[in-house]
Amino acid sequence: MRAWFFDSVDAPLREADVPVPIPGEGQVLVQVKACGLCHSDVGYLEGAIPTSIPFPFILGHEAAGEIAALGEGVTGWDVGDRVVPAISVDDCPGVTRDGAYAEYFLATASRLVRIPPAMRWSDAATATDAGLTSYTSVVEFGEVTAGDRLGVVGLGGLGMTGAQIAVALGATVIGVEPKRELWPTAAEFGVSQLHADVSELEGQDLDVIIDFAGFGSTTTGAIRAVKPRGRVVLVGAGKPEFTFNSIDLIQRAVELRGASTSGERSHLEAVLGLMAAGRVSTRAEEIGFEDIPAGLGRLARGKANGRQVATFGN
Repeated sequence: MRAWFFDSVDAPLREADVPVPIPGEGQVLVQVKACGLCHSDVGYLEGAIPTSIPFPFILGHEAAGEIAALGEGVTGWDVGDRVVPAISVDDCPGVTRDGAYAEYFLATASRLVRIPPAMRWSDAATATDAGLTSYTSVVEFGEVTAGDRLGVVGLGGLGMTGAQIAVALGATVIGVEPKRELWPTAAEFGVSQLHADVSELEGQDLDVIIDFAGFGSTTTGAIRAVKPRGRVVLVGAGKPEFTFNSIDLIQRAVELRGASTSGERSHLEAVLGLMAAGRVSTRAEEIGFEDIPAGLGRLARGKANGRQVATFGN
């Protein structure tokens, strides 16, 4: 099978032809139909995010495809089923084992979720991370409910999806995004106010702010913009280390939470349901398998607007 290998930090991806993996007990082999490109992959490539498995390995964790083979003990699934995996930090293709910048990858059968029949492969792929991470951040860690006033910082692929999920829940969403060309899309998706910098939210006393950017100043600004006893959820890792004024946190009793996907199948099913109902759209740009390195380069330079998904013509 064709695959893009990650050999070392700051090295370009290397295309290679390697054997198709064999599913072990409790696993399935999935033929990749689409795989999303994620900014966290840029973090791995640049060394900003540490890797958890030895080099070389295959990146790509936003995968959708068809089951091609079943491992021992797998029941409830058939060859040809359309599936996506509910990923988590401890069980994720492209993070804890070889991923889906390849023609096949291995998935844990108990984490699989069926793709709605009419859904496009590229949309299903974005649900696995842009959808699942956003849903987890809004619902599980943000605890956003109808009537809440929510700030969303960073309206890229994750933030735009999170904003739509919050609107679907009945929250009033206020967006922060320096790229003004993204504002019309955000407004179309129901974002009620738009600002270029999080400092413009100070004094609005929002119930919750979710920081999908994570550049330090975005988080410290969010702490000052939520109400006393408000909640700030940090998702993005644009700047892995930063300092903040602890007095802002302490005097106003602000709660700061980190968020990542927990691998809950029910969360992914909810995201797919919202997408199938037309209430959430990622509007991903489709590229080819051969364009994956260039697409990651656009992400690294900040030139990608929204999600990019590599589709496989197999």
